[in-house]
Amino acid sequence: MRKIDSSVSTTPTIQVIERMMTLMDVLASQEEAISLKEISAKTGLHPSTAHRILNDLVLGRYVDHPQAGSYRLGMRLLELGNMVKNRLNVRDAALDAMRDLHRLTQQPVNLSIRQGDEIIYVERAYSERSGMQVIRAIGGRAPLHLTSVGKLFLAADDAPKVRSYALRTGLSGHTKNSLTQLPVLERELTKVRREGYANDNEELELGVRCMAAGIMDDQGKLVAGLSISAPAGRLDESWLPKLKATAQEISANLGYRINSSATTKKS
Repeated sequence: MRKIDSSVSTTPTIQVIERMMTLMDVLASQEEAISLKEISAKTGLHPSTAHRILNDLVLGRYVDHPQAGSYRLGMRLLELGNMVKNRLNVRDAALDAMRDLHRLTQQPVNLSIRQGDEIIYVERAYSERSGMQVIRAIGGRAPLHLTSVGKLFLAADDAPKVRSYALRTGLSGHTKNSLTQLPVLERELTKVRREGYANDNEELELGVRCMAAGIMDDQGKLVAGLSISAPAGRLDESWLPKLKATAQEISANLGYRINSSATTKKS
């Protein structure tokens, strides 16, 4: 996680702002409008105090007042959220965390996205000390089924889409370890779904292994993959928890919350 400037307080210094944030948190925890009485009970604020602050928030459209005595979050928050979302991109959200992971592993850390039937490498953190030549530069492409990140994207597809991919591409291989048969690939994708990460065991390049974890956006959609590449004999399974944690950190930077995918399915 990023370090917080110790000179900056983690709690508001103005009481009314602290109360406002408490009110917003209570409204955010409710799917439907909630009564002033319930809001007062949940926040510990006197009803007259809560009422006064809520009415000011209504004026700014941060809170809606659908009927007498009830409140819910307002559309202004959606407008502001969309503005923030539009300013975010995966690379900016990932770069610092990627550098931290590289410092830990001393191996190349790659950020990749899907485009059609391939992944594209959009960023990389590495140094000469890794002892491994970087084969694919930023902007390079590789087939989905031959890469750890590509397998994450295939695992997110349903069975008919995976079969269509196999038919389109022919599942051509690059090495003797490449998965070129659909039943073998399907078994591999089942494992990826179960374990929540993917491997490339010298399937794209002999002598190079990778492990990857997925990066989700605020809607719970897989938008990128984070991978560690290393010489085949040097890939350390003990890096996996940190890889997953780093992917989760980047996802959080993009607005993902653990229950956001469930919320999306519900809506």
